[in-house]
Amino acid sequence: MITESTYLDYKEKSLQGRYVTNKQVTNFLKVTNAEALLVETIGYSVQKKPIQSVTIGTGKYKILVWSQMHGNESTTTKAVLDFLNFIDGEESISKAILTNCTLKIIPILNPDGAEVYTRVNANGIDLNRDAQILSQPESILLRETYDTFQPDFCFNLHDQRTIFNVGKTSKPATVSFLAPSHDAKRSISKTRDISMKLIVAMNNVLQNLIPGQVGRYDDAFNANCVGDTFQMLETPTILFEAGHFVRDYEREVTRKYIFYSLLTAIQCIAEKQIYRYSQKDYFDIPENQKLFFDVLIKNAKTINTTCSESVGIVFKEVLKKGKIHLEPHIEKRGKLSEYFGHHVYDCVQISDLKALKNTPYWNLLNQKK
Repeated sequence: MITESTYLDYKEKSLQGRYVTNKQVTNFLKVTNAEALLVETIGYSVQKKPIQSVTIGTGKYKILVWSQMHGNESTTTKAVLDFLNFIDGEESISKAILTNCTLKIIPILNPDGAEVYTRVNANGIDLNRDAQILSQPESILLRETYDTFQPDFCFNLHDQRTIFNVGKTSKPATVSFLAPSHDAKRSISKTRDISMKLIVAMNNVLQNLIPGQVGRYDDAFNANCVGDTFQMLETPTILFEAGHFVRDYEREVTRKYIFYSLLTAIQCIAEKQIYRYSQKDYFDIPENQKLFFDVLIKNAKTINTTCSESVGIVFKEVLKKGKIHLEPHIEKRGKLSEYFGHHVYDCVQISDLKALKNTPYWNLLNQKK
């Protein structure tokens, strides 16, 4: 595995924070090494924004990667550009990947949603629920790319909310994975087995970096989801989910772990090392739960008799003047004894109470239920 300093050498400095748009990615592609990367406009969004792909490598193992099919899930796009910088470098790993793999990457599949920072596209459709109907131009484009490229592997890149924890622990799910099901019985086909083994390879690396902070998504089958559809078509497919790291609301730390995940999986493919990993170890990765609040206020009733015992607050991400703002909203009231908070105030602690009075959450506590 490469060192942290090596990663920082390749980290793309032009993209920071949560708001990532087509314009930024296009600017990156214009100035990067044009000879190494084949950049193509492969189609257009509902609002006629160009959707681009990047093809790199000449090897026989074909990997299709797409990011930001949900416009407000941008962490993986940043990691993809970091990876393109790395793969275009002089590292021995890069050369092995380029020799043995051909990658086709769509950095932003939903540029309209990215522009206004929404999950859905300009028609209000969740593209990850449009795999069968193919009602949207972006969905059709992804399927056409799949059909023409005929990948051996598919990587479906997303972000997940800050509410996810790993198993029943207080560890945030900083990175999560899923080997999508290909039928309602959740049976394990040959291709799903391969997906699981690649996830085990990535998990083994991440456990050395963020121990206990890797989760596994529930594998309930939904044929309308792209990952399930491609798994049904007998292509090993992996769902990547970029989640929360402590105090990393900009997802600048998490992008590094997505980069390491991508590099690990692709190197494993390039070096024909998938057989080394066990399907059993996939099921040892704990399932995600939704037990986190952004802010958990304990013993709130001691300061306000109209308050419940505890109050859970979540942040809503709102785009204002080109920046993402975190607006707090009360999500749940009650005992909340089984929940965790990324930031916790206990109102029986004098220091916590003083600190709480200087936050926007203090006014929220006094609002009517």
